Amino acid sequence: MFSQNTCIEPGCCKNSLSTFNSNGDIIEAAGYCLDHSPDKEGIKQQIYNYINTHDKIVGLDACGLVFENIDLTNKRFYGCNFMHCKFINLHSSGFRSRMSMFDFAIFSDCNLLQSNMQFTSFAGSIFSHTLFTESDMIQDNFSGIQSYQSSFDDSDLYNSRFVRAKLIDTSFRNCNVKKTVFRLIEQQNVLFKYSNTREAIFDQEQSQLFAGELDDKIAYKGAPQATEGGNK
Repeated sequence: MFSQNTCIEPGCCKNSLSTFNSNGDIIEAAGYCLDHSPDKEGIKQQIYNYINTHDKIVGLDACGLVFENIDLTNKRFYGCNFMHCKFINLHSSGFRSRMSMFDFAIFSDCNLLQSNMQFTSFAGSIFSHTLFTESDMIQDNFSGIQSYQSSFDDSDLYNSRFVRAKLIDTSFRNCNVKKTVFRLIEQQNVLFKYSNTREAIFDQEQSQLFAGELDDKIAYKGAPQATEGGNK
């Protein structure tokens, strides 16, 4: 995991960004958060260069940075911190993440196709025109996200959580949603066609709706009731 060092600015409780030695390697030392860094552009470039020159990235803290028009194809992130980051116009495939944090991040016009993300958190993040098509996103946390015109089609979302998510014009077609939790979601034009929704966990009424049972019960209640002697 990334080092949870606190910004060395007196009174600041934010995490410090990763620090680097003269060889450009991450070192275990406290530094400044982005807001208090005396050289904001310099630390940004160090982090960008580190990502560009490494395929396997462990323990990077890039909290609050903006990533725009970069290629993360086949990059592997382990225990990294991207909380409060902005990702704009990314077009990548084969992105891999393990135990990393993207909480309260913003993804806009991004393609992260065929990604493989496990034990990764996106809590409170915003997705706008973002595609995760054909991805493995197992045991991930999407609680509290806002998703607009985005797609998880053809993905494995086993045992992930979308608690209190706001899903607008978002597609989960042909997804594995076994043990995936969709409780207390706000939804509009959400598609689950060909997904195994009977294996997912919705609120009670939504569970019946997505399992195709609610309409049957309504029809049953409207049918003529039989008497003890049978219908006559």
